[in-house]
Amino acid sequence: MSATIRDVARQAGVSIATVSRVMREHDNVSPGTRDRVNAAVADLSFTPSSLGRSLAERRHAANGIVFPDLSGPYYAEVVLGYESVAAELGRSVLILSTHGRAAGPAMVEEMAGRCDGLVIMGQTVPDTVVERLARRVPVVLLARPQIGTVDSVKADNVDSAKSLIEHVIASGDRQIILIGDPDLSPDVAERWAGFEKVAAAHPEVHLEQRHPGLFGERAGTNTVREAIRSGLPDAFVCANDEMALGVLSELRAHDIDVPGQVRVTGWDDIMAAKYAGLTTVRQPMRDLGGTAARLLDEIITGSRNHPRHEVLPTELVVRTSSGLSRKDMR
Repeated sequence: MSATIRDVARQAGVSIATVSRVMREHDNVSPGTRDRVNAAVADLSFTPSSLGRSLAERRHAANGIVFPDLSGPYYAEVVLGYESVAAELGRSVLILSTHGRAAGPAMVEEMAGRCDGLVIMGQTVPDTVVERLARRVPVVLLARPQIGTVDSVKADNVDSAKSLIEHVIASGDRQIILIGDPDLSPDVAERWAGFEKVAAAHPEVHLEQRHPGLFGERAGTNTVREAIRSGLPDAFVCANDEMALGVLSELRAHDIDVPGQVRVTGWDDIMAAKYAGLTTVRQPMRDLGGTAARLLDEIITGSRNHPRHEVLPTELVVRTSSGLSRKDMR
């Protein structure tokens, strides 16, 4: 009969989790312990099986990630980053999109029973559900503020938001429409707070929020149509690039010059933003997903016992939609 991971753990005098960490070459195993485990592996001619290891440790070898939505390039990039690192770590991925459904929290809790741990993105479930889940399985928050000691990773929103709105104000814009609902996205709430803090130092600047209830191109298109009827602002500042592309398309359809009559900015720096000449904030979308996967694996394997809260840097990218000449586009 072939040796099992339990046999190795028993002979080496360590836990099954420690054997797993040695097999995965984690750094948090002492040289002496590593030598004992490797000696037991050699003595027993043990060949690790991912399925056998998962069963022995009562694990699924699968990580779950919960999104508020899956449409659009932003989520696609985050998924790619997450899946790439999870595969590197030998884990499969289960993906759930709640789409704002009332049954979302129950769906997430059911998913937790089929995973070794969960990454929860954005405002998909209430804080109370996050706290309850974190008592059951390892949890990492993605693009969401900290909740107690639960691990988290997000991109910097506040500093780049200040840089963006300062750029818009410096261009001479005074009437500015912000497109995006902060109640639907913690990221957007942080950006709007950053905008308002800067604008407070400029009493001549008026910020007006528009909450279209969605984050795609149609939100931008509809907002422009409303603004044409009520009066165009000096600038549209959008919560993401998809909205901004919708704004650009609708303005051009009405022969409204950008940036001559109205300036437009986005957020994310998706591929289309460069070719549209869109001023935006570049955020590390794939790194967000990859970092979340690594944090979750560290908790699952026990390679650390203290919480981590990562904030990844973002960067203002100025292009023609806010006044930069095309020859200077980045």
